[in-house]
Amino acid sequence: MNAALSVTKTKKKSRQRKSTSRQRRRRSERPTIRFTPYAWAKLLYLRDAGDTEIGGFAITSPDDLLLVEDVCLVRQQCTAVTVEFDDESVADFYDEQVDAGLKPEQFGRIWLHTHPGLSAEPSFIDEETFERCFGRVEWAVMFILAQGGETYARLRFNVGPQTTQEMNVEIDYLQTFEASNVCEWQREFAASVRKVQRRNPFSPLSVPGGNDRFFNETAAADEHYSGEFDATLDQCGDDEDWFDRRNSKPLFLDWEYDECETPLSTVPA
Repeated sequence: MNAALSVTKTKKKSRQRKSTSRQRRRRSERPTIRFTPYAWAKLLYLRDAGDTEIGGFAITSPDDLLLVEDVCLVRQQCTAVTVEFDDESVADFYDEQVDAGLKPEQFGRIWLHTHPGLSAEPSFIDEETFERCFGRVEWAVMFILAQGGETYARLRFNVGPQTTQEMNVEIDYLQTFEASNVCEWQREFAASVRKVQRRNPFSPLSVPGGNDRFFNETAAADEHYSGEFDATLDQCGDDEDWFDRRNSKPLFLDWEYDECETPLSTVPA
């Protein structure tokens, strides 16, 4: 009987080793998305600058379209589970990159966003967005960085035999990189990201004229929060341009109610 148990355990260990070997082989065969240390540091900073999701586009090397050299934000409304880009801001971003001499595959193929929680697994909304916004280009990548450090990356080909493949993620320290620029990253975050709280359409309605904000027609669709970035701003020194931009409060129209003007410089908490 002991001999039978020994044989069973040996077979089980053998199956486990073969399964582990297959997993390692599959990982080694995956394509890899790489980040320069500068791009990775910036993405980490932007992830931690607020408590919502944030999204943006990767800028890649012309010689290696899967080497991320920078991360760029566009104007967006963010909650803990969604990111909504402003279409006009995306169009301006594309125009700026083309004017700078970049090709669309260098700036419009890798969609980056963060998750405030521990899991980087794409949500149903992530999948729907990836299909709707990147389903017509030749190829695209969805990359997710969670608050806890977990990452998820998937490459999708939309031409020929349409396929998708999960990717490995690496930070390439062999690449030359510039120093971090916290003040500039903070400016970009403040100018682009706006935290909102959506009203729950499934909440029960209360009596008209009551205090329930859901029923109040004059209530704002979103709540805007000012960030507590005084400590960060103090570190920026006497940057007059930064303070002029922050205090001038340029306006843009709210994307749900055109009559509602909201300061672009509003910084989310």
